Amino acid sequence: MENDIPHLTGPHLTGIEARIAERIVPTLADLGFELVRLSVLGRETPTIQVMADRADGTLISVEDCEQISYAIGAVLDVDDPIPGAWTLEVSSAGIDRPLTRGKDWERFAGHLAKAETDLPIDGRKRFSGIILGLRNVADEEQAAVIRLEDGAEAVLPLSGIRKARLVLTDALIEASAALMGVRPAEESEDEASARRVPKLNPLKPGRGSRPGKKNLRTAGKKLPGKHLH
Repeated sequence: MENDIPHLTGPHLTGIEARIAERIVPTLADLGFELVRLSVLGRETPTIQVMADRADGTLISVEDCEQISYAIGAVLDVDDPIPGAWTLEVSSAGIDRPLTRGKDWERFAGHLAKAETDLPIDGRKRFSGIILGLRNVADEEQAAVIRLEDGAEAVLPLSGIRKARLVLTDALIEASAALMGVRPAEESEDEASARRVPKLNPLKPGRGSRPGKKNLRTAGKKLPGKHLH
């Protein structure tokens, strides 16, 4: 089980987020998807945000979000990781996606990215440049390598990257379209909408979001001996 959990860069998953990831990653894998990012936001009614990709690297569709939402929602209903009400929100990583895994830095080599580190490297925390890939550094740790505007290389240990994402460029759009088997010049509006999959409304179950089981249980007034919904 432990080997199935992705080693995401940025804030490392701990506590409730790590527990949720452990539960849902096998389900995602069974469906042919991979976890890109997971966050739990809010206190009174937390939102579990799940960002996913297809295992082959292509972007997920609205229908995929719906499938993922119901599948992992059922897992979380049984495991019940969060006391009280919660909402599940599923979205695509998008074209200008966050770079959260080591393999992302290899897959998107040649494209423009921005990154921020936890600690200064050569006197700075923010970097922007062309991805060159991964490099092994001390103690078998891997680092992302970026070529900066001045031609210098920035070597960023993955464990020290706070956040990173691709920058939307024409080259990235064309590469994403090619991966999806779509030529941008002939792409319809419906296809473009499905491929990009904007962040979905967490208040609309069945379209990438889903209220948690506990949310349904506590939605109504409580009377002695029964619950009204």
